[in-house]
Amino acid sequence: MIKTVRRALLSVSDKTGLVELARALVDRGVEIISTGGTHAALRAAGLTVSNVSDVTGFPEILDGRVKTLHPVIHAGLLAQRENPAHVVTLAEHGIGPIDLLVCNLYPFESVASQPDADPSSIIEQIDIGGPSMIRAAAKNHHDVIVVVEPSQYAELLAELAQHDGATTPKFRRALAAFAFARTAAYDAAIARWFDPGFPHRLTLAYERVGLLRYGENPHQTAAFYAEPAFRSAATAQTASGASVASGASVASGASGASGASVASVASVASAQLLHGKELSYNNLLDLDSALNLVRDLASPAVAIIKHNNPCGVAVARSAAEAFQLAYDADPQSAFGGIIALNGPVDAATAQAMSEPGRFIECIIAPSFAAEALELLTTRPSWKKSVRLLQCGPVQALPPAREWRCIFGGLLVQDRDIACEPASAWKLATRHAATAEQLADLEFAWRVCKHVKSNAIVLAKGGRTVGIGAGQMSRVDAVRLAIQKAAEAARGAVLASDAFFPFRDNVDAAAAAGVVAIVQPGGSVRDADSVTACEEQGLAMYFTGTRHFRH
Repeated sequence: MIKTVRRALLSVSDKTGLVELARALVDRGVEIISTGGTHAALRAAGLTVSNVSDVTGFPEILDGRVKTLHPVIHAGLLAQRENPAHVVTLAEHGIGPIDLLVCNLYPFESVASQPDADPSSIIEQIDIGGPSMIRAAAKNHHDVIVVVEPSQYAELLAELAQHDGATTPKFRRALAAFAFARTAAYDAAIARWFDPGFPHRLTLAYERVGLLRYGENPHQTAAFYAEPAFRSAATAQTASGASVASGASVASGASGASGASVASVASVASAQLLHGKELSYNNLLDLDSALNLVRDLASPAVAIIKHNNPCGVAVARSAAEAFQLAYDADPQSAFGGIIALNGPVDAATAQAMSEPGRFIECIIAPSFAAEALELLTTRPSWKKSVRLLQCGPVQALPPAREWRCIFGGLLVQDRDIACEPASAWKLATRHAATAEQLADLEFAWRVCKHVKSNAIVLAKGGRTVGIGAGQMSRVDAVRLAIQKAAEAARGAVLASDAFFPFRDNVDAAAAAGVVAIVQPGGSVRDADSVTACEEQGLAMYFTGTRHFRH
């Protein structure tokens, strides 16, 4: 339902555009209430406005610390216009509803960032009345409009012009979302000033600089945010596209189509540490990578991670067999590795892990059998240090956002949860893979998504035999994977996280004995790669989706 603006409260610290906004509102017949410096500025401009003290019947006190903290103000903001009891209460107490709140806050962030600022002066910049009014108006956005920054004035006036002095529910909701984000950021800045270390609760506040073309891959949406101190410079260099009404993600959430919440999904953050010393920063990163990899595989599957890249991955008939295959893929790299399973750790698997000469940093799995715990915590020489984490049933990740810090800013994108099945691929060559090769191709493709770009995965018999990770040249990644695989490359299949820009990748793979390739396709030189496959009898499939992982 559209709502007409008849009465507005203006109380701003930043006077930018204030007079122009107020004059436009007055021209529309809007009654204006204002406070302190805002009232003085508007009166000086020749506008007729009421002082909040005249409305409340109570003067500003305590050096201005108390002026809008009054039932007349908050009842005017919070009253539901379609609630008969609320309407009667307002009438009984002579309170007029407030349809529009324009309020920006004391400049706490800018004052606190000054190296020579006195603590007492910083504390005086902690706004109390402003956030209280903003939250009240945003809560009651069904009836009230809340504007918290001068940059929103033009949109407000355009909305009023379009709807003959009224606003739409969508517009009010978007403004409310923006307002709550502003008060959250304000409180976060204050909390960080009081405790600049590692607080019990960490709330980060960034401001959106712009929407990006896409995230790490074209199927991921993304945005760039900057810390407030960097915002001005970033905004000057980047088109923000930050229209409140159109840019606010009002309905977006972090639950998947199934309705599963992120908090209910097995994760390193919620896992129970059953045994071992404290986890390190790098342990946590590797555990997360390992667990996310086995989510994408059939069970039982085992992934061994080293320096945030898989060195061995396998699926098999049992967890013990999967572990042995994954470990044998690259035993040298697996030493001191991080292991994830998407099924329980039983005694046979623990026995395989405990063989002499093996050293494991961490193991994460849905559960551990009692016999497995006994073997892993008493038999190996590393029994005291190994971390055993129980995470519960491993499900696919629901849609959610992920964050990555850069200096002065934050990159935010949709998590890459896409995983294209072989049935959706396009056969690019006349020669097709066998059923067994196609199963290996799909396995390799799923693993490749979790390898740092440029990424190449060779697989055979449900296990990786060679992985080329993080190379600047794709052909170097191919050569590294072949080198790792050695003789096992013959008869293996190959997955590439992005397209082949040149046929040299195919030629190197064919020379090593690779029999089939899966890649996204989409290069202007796709025909060259397809021709190379045809010449050498390889099957090639296009998935149509890239999976860079930076």
